[in-house]
Amino acid sequence: MSAQGVEPVVEPRQLPPSMVERMSLILEAFTSPSVRLTLEEVARATHLPRSTTHRILDQLVRLHWLTHTSFGYALGQRALELGGGDKAHGDLRAEASTVLHELQVRTGMVAHLAVLEGAEVHYLDKMGGRFAASVPSRVGGRAPAHSTALGKAMLAWLSPEEVDERLEAGLSRFTGRTIGDLPTLHHELHRIRGRNGLAFERGESFPDIACVAVAVRGPEGPLGAISLVGDTSAPVERLAPLVLKAGRAVSVALFPGLEIQRARVTRRSVVRPEGAWSTETMSRLVAASEGGDWI
Repeated sequence: MSAQGVEPVVEPRQLPPSMVERMSLILEAFTSPSVRLTLEEVARATHLPRSTTHRILDQLVRLHWLTHTSFGYALGQRALELGGGDKAHGDLRAEASTVLHELQVRTGMVAHLAVLEGAEVHYLDKMGGRFAASVPSRVGGRAPAHSTALGKAMLAWLSPEEVDERLEAGLSRFTGRTIGDLPTLHHELHRIRGRNGLAFERGESFPDIACVAVAVRGPEGPLGAISLVGDTSAPVERLAPLVLKAGRAVSVALFPGLEIQRARVTRRSVVRPEGAWSTETMSRLVAASEGGDWI
């Protein structure tokens, strides 16, 4: 009550007059590609009514400016493309940098970070010692996804329909070991999913190169992939647990809590694809890697 006993008049909050301004407020709430916000968090950040926020979020999702998963809303493909590749991949590169360095120092091999763009992998980072000059890759360079462990590791977490769409121009062969048709590639991707996402390549891109890779995964799918590369005599299978742990570490750093949800889904799964490594085998491999016995 005021001194005169009359309730003060509270002016209603003025909403931005145009839909464009309201949409801009919502998009500006997502300060980086890794940010995930709930409906309530977006409404609080923008000071828009919950019903208005929900209606605009739905429209932005339908137009692919945002995506929506159980983890909340996030920037969509159109927003990321408009923002430019470097900005969109900045968080990924930052979180993966230390992990790549540790992999390279521990193994002496070449460590890569790449993302999937269309039918190709795009290299974001490369760390290597004396062997680096022998690996025909460079930061900013590209390679066909179907013939690299990096590419196959990411393709494995896309739907079969999206894989077909990305590779509709056909699969070129570079060596006698390159996968040259979609049915064989789909079978290989099935096996990769059964190996907890581990992808291998030995002489598929270049005759004297071997590689092991795993995707860095987010709520909507693969964000990128990490790999270790050596010559064809390199024990890439023995190094697989190190790469697996590295990929998971980057995923969890970007999306805390993501591993818990995956564990719940895994426990509900009872069918393991042909060629998969059993949970017991993976546990023994990871335990051995923690003991430092891989090199």
